[in-house]
Amino acid sequence: MDPGFHGLWPTPVGVHRWAEAEAVNPTLVRMFGALRLAQCAARGEPADAPFFASDDDLLQRLRTAEGEALVRFIVGALQQTVSQANAAAWGPAPRALSVVLEGLWFQCSRAGAFHDVHTHGNCSWSGVYVVQVDDEADRIAHPTYGVAHGVTRFYGPPFAQLGGAHADLGNAYLQPPHVDVPPMAGQLVVFPSWLAHQALPYDGRRERVIVSFNASVHARTGSDRQHGYAPA
Repeated sequence: MDPGFHGLWPTPVGVHRWAEAEAVNPTLVRMFGALRLAQCAARGEPADAPFFASDDDLLQRLRTAEGEALVRFIVGALQQTVSQANAAAWGPAPRALSVVLEGLWFQCSRAGAFHDVHTHGNCSWSGVYVVQVDDEADRIAHPTYGVAHGVTRFYGPPFAQLGGAHADLGNAYLQPPHVDVPPMAGQLVVFPSWLAHQALPYDGRRERVIVSFNASVHARTGSDRQHGYAPA
C-alpha cells in the first residue's frame, strides 16, 4: 500500500428513482392484490393479515408489460450500482454483465407490521422497490412512529461491535451506527446482501407495498474469477 490514508471496505448502496413509477405502480398494486388472494387461498391463510410476503417466484408471474418494465428497471439499476461498486476491482475495461434474479417477491404491511433485522443469503446483492406507501407528510405525521414510520433501516458493518464500546472523537467515524432510508413510491434501494437491515413498523392509511429481490452478477462471457493464483 502507498503511504497515506486508505478508506477500506466501504459499503456501496444505490438509490434509484423510476420515471415510469406513477403510471405503472397502480397496476402493480392491483396485480399483487390478485396474487395475494390466490396465494393466501392456497396456503389456507387469511388474506387480510397485517403482513403478507408472497412466494419468491414473482419473476415468473410478472408476464405483463408493466411487470416486465419493472424488471428491466431493477436490472438496469442493479447493473449501474454493481459497476460503480466494483470499478476499482474490475479495472478500466468495460464488463458485459449477466444479472440473475435468484428470487423476486412482494410484501404488504399495515397496522404496525414490521420486518426484523436480517440479511439475505445465496446472492451478492439485494434490493427494495417501493410500490405504494403514504405520502411523506402523512407518513411522518404518525403520532407514535414519526419520521421513523415505515423506513428501511440499514446497520453499518461495525454495528455488532459497538455494543458497550468506548466512544470518543477518535472513533467518531463509526457514527451513526445505522442509516434510515425513508420509503417513497418509485424508489429502489440496491445494497449488498450481507448488509443487515430491517423494515420499521408501518401503520399508514395506505398499505405499504414493496418488491424485494436477491441477485447474483456474473460475467456474460468467460470466468467470474478476478484473481489469478501463481503455482507453488
